[in-house]
Amino acid sequence: MSSIDGRKRCWWPGDDPLYLAYHDGEWGVPLREDRALFELLVLEGFQAGLSWITILRKREAFRRAFDGFDPERMARFGPARVGKLLADAGIVRHRGKIEGAVANARALLRLRDDGQPFAKFTWSFVGGATIVNRFGARAEVPAETEQSRALSKALRGHGFAFVGPTICYAFMQSAGMVNDHLVGCYRHRELTRA
Repeated sequence: MSSIDGRKRCWWPGDDPLYLAYHDGEWGVPLREDRALFELLVLEGFQAGLSWITILRKREAFRRAFDGFDPERMARFGPARVGKLLADAGIVRHRGKIEGAVANARALLRLRDDGQPFAKFTWSFVGGATIVNRFGARAEVPAETEQSRALSKALRGHGFAFVGPTICYAFMQSAGMVNDHLVGCYRHRELTRA
């Protein structure tokens, strides 16, 4: 646990102002809007092998580069646009992850065309409601769960990329599908009451 400004928090944001703002205002807050969830899933995929703070620091550049994570626009990205993205120093320049983001936009549109809004689809893996965990220490927080493995398998089955069970669990934590703030963290109580 860390304590800045007298409030106890989870260990991971440390004292970085950007990380603290993300922890206090975004992480674990339930997201139920397709575009916001899509952005988060893509960014979690880019985070693989890196730290989340690296992605947070580049988030605005990612938003510009990926046209606000508009899946209709991203689905039309071809080789020339991928090449342009590979030259963009503001984002993580990894061909597989960039091509995976484009594939994910196309997969999301197919899912939507099949009558499955992305938010409804992803939230179905937690029964439509936040799972409230009561972890007291960092060591208790899992890297993946039965639900994240099921979500990963389903997303891959629909053509999504960079959606392994660990990435899916990080996505679920960030999107508020699970409340994994430690019980001593002030945000655990706030989000549980909400």
